[in-house]
Amino acid sequence: MKVSELERMSRSAVSEISALSDAGKLEEYRVRWLGGKGLIRRARAAIKEHQGPERVEFAKGVNRVAEEITEVLARAADRIEDEATARRIAEDWIDPSLPATAPRRGAPHPVRVVELRCVEIMGRLGFEQAEGPEVETSYYNFDALNIPRDHPARDMQDTFWVDEQRLLRTHTTSVQARLLAQAEGRPVKVVVAGRVYRNEAVDATHLAMFHQLDGFWVDQGLTFAHLKGVAVHLARELYGDRRVRFKPKSYPYTEPSVGIDVECGLCHGSGCAACHESGWVTIMGAGMIHRNVLKEFGYDPDRVSGFAFGWGLSRMTTQMYGLAKLRPVYRGDLRLLRALDGRPALCV
Repeated sequence: MKVSELERMSRSAVSEISALSDAGKLEEYRVRWLGGKGLIRRARAAIKEHQGPERVEFAKGVNRVAEEITEVLARAADRIEDEATARRIAEDWIDPSLPATAPRRGAPHPVRVVELRCVEIMGRLGFEQAEGPEVETSYYNFDALNIPRDHPARDMQDTFWVDEQRLLRTHTTSVQARLLAQAEGRPVKVVVAGRVYRNEAVDATHLAMFHQLDGFWVDQGLTFAHLKGVAVHLARELYGDRRVRFKPKSYPYTEPSVGIDVECGLCHGSGCAACHESGWVTIMGAGMIHRNVLKEFGYDPDRVSGFAFGWGLSRMTTQMYGLAKLRPVYRGDLRLLRALDGRPALCV
């Protein structure tokens, strides 16, 4: 092979490559000229067939053709890519002045929906909403609420302790103690919602972390009739015409104490897993605030009385949305949350 022959072939190739508009054809030219068995490789292998000055000139000619072909191929590749990009832009052109597709909007968590509904109902009865810390002292969580040091609730197996004096609050009633301490003997009418923590076994209706709502009213002249009126009104607002019952209970910070049940909305009283086959679901614990608690914060129990009530928002959510178990609500499964978002806010 002579250099003149190689240069003639390269001029023809340059002309053809410059006219290409297909990336596949361009690759064929690259392999033909620069591939492992291409013309340039064969020409370089033929250098050894020449001697003296002729060998030098032949090698220079081969390198010159190789550089030219490489440069032409690179320019052609850039041009073909630019043309393809221009075609895509022309075909997929978007009018930026058109309204964009709106992203899917989120929705309040089902527990939050129930919480807001409960707070709204209590607000219409004159209760103000308050908040408190989730990491609480043993005084506000236990001591101030007439819970003695030997009470089972203070054991390690029932409470998450941070250190000897601090713990994850076991009920939102701890906020009641804080507010009564700040009230300095004045009337208080407050509702509190938030997360609480219990070191207990997980089942269909219990979790180690759940949401609770607590309300209390301290003033002169309050009786158990006021407590019953508020509790029944709340149950009717949330559960419609389901049956409501009161049963005796025992709480350290209230005396007398009651538990308030509503008829299970899943089985309508016949018994199922959600209600432990009883036909009833406890929605609220309540009672008249204990004399010792009132005394602790400077109230005269002979002149001032009060009542307190609390319920699990998480368990209430399962009942109101018709769910058999509590755990799925907290798993963050978007399929479930989107399905619940499509339901009525409260299923009574």
